[in-house]
Amino acid sequence: MKKLKVLAAMSGGVDSAVAAARAVDAGHDVVGVHLALSRMPGTLRTGSRGCCTIEDASDAWRACEKLGIPYYTWDFSERFQEEVVDDFIEEYAAGRTPNPCMRCNERIKFAALLERALALGFDAVVTGHYAKVIENDNGELELHRAADDAKDQSYVLGVLTAEQLKHSMFPLGDTPSKEMVRAEAAERGLSVAQKPDSHDICFIPDGDTRGWLEEKIDMQDGPILDTEGEEVGTHPGAQAFTIGQRRGLAIGKPAEDGKPRFVLEIRPKENTVVVGSREMLAVDRITGIRPSWAGAPLAEEATGAWFDCRVQVRAHAEPVPGRARVTTGDVDGDTDVVWEIELDDTITGVAPGQTAVLYQGTRVLGQVTIHKSINAERLAHV
Repeated sequence: MKKLKVLAAMSGGVDSAVAAARAVDAGHDVVGVHLALSRMPGTLRTGSRGCCTIEDASDAWRACEKLGIPYYTWDFSERFQEEVVDDFIEEYAAGRTPNPCMRCNERIKFAALLERALALGFDAVVTGHYAKVIENDNGELELHRAADDAKDQSYVLGVLTAEQLKHSMFPLGDTPSKEMVRAEAAERGLSVAQKPDSHDICFIPDGDTRGWLEEKIDMQDGPILDTEGEEVGTHPGAQAFTIGQRRGLAIGKPAEDGKPRFVLEIRPKENTVVVGSREMLAVDRITGIRPSWAGAPLAEEATGAWFDCRVQVRAHAEPVPGRARVTTGDVDGDTDVVWEIELDDTITGVAPGQTAVLYQGTRVLGQVTIHKSINAERLAHV
């Protein structure tokens, strides 16, 4: 393998530490960098919750010391605030459900970080993501699922472009299990070997997304309607809800069949939430906007023909078989490129703003932001 000058993104966790160690073992010239993304660097970590805490920075530094590689901290807090946190707030205010991890990978780790790395003469960025970059028979790079299905993170990397894949290294992609990574960290004497994995939204450490949003968005009481337009309750702010939500609905009038009701639609301009049965959440068609290919596009892009794929709409959801095509459509009054997706089986909880990642086998084809979905029983354009 050619010796490369690589920048290891050190989160302070076990995965990034072992990924950096493997890059060193491979003979690369490795430099570690910890990204300061929080505007409150004094924040303390609580178990598996927290973002850019004192502990994380210290753990990243200790890992670099153990590996004998240089360590730096880069302050990306302003860009993270603008590109991820503010975007998260704006999307919720518009009644959409964003994925901040996708935004962080797209705009911070593989945009801002990679751009700076390349400008400084580095060849690639190394991260602890569980995914693979594979060269196909045509010499083109493709993004694939990791060997460990339980830890696979190819979904949140679906935003990477062909050019970004050229400069991305994921040393953990072939590792069969997370337990093996922890065992390796312990053998190497890395102090983070048993450190808990981070989860939930990193900049909302207490996990209370609704409470956090209420401090950022002007919430007003409004009606909760059923699918017939009848008011069945009130809510404290439509923007705090998401499609598929059941808890937190103050519905005074029970459904005629006595079954629970779920959020089907959010109308932020009207400050209205529409609820209905679980069956009405079932979606079998999706229109996606802002598409990107993870590597070379399929030949069907040029012809607009349908191509078979599997569709995943959440990080840990099961992919659903279906088909998609590239076409044009109406996007908020303008004509733009969209991906139309048809599913063989219905899925629930599909919300505008979520990301649909398309696969063929283990290969990630690309991704789109969900703009509209069609319900199997109730053609609900949301």
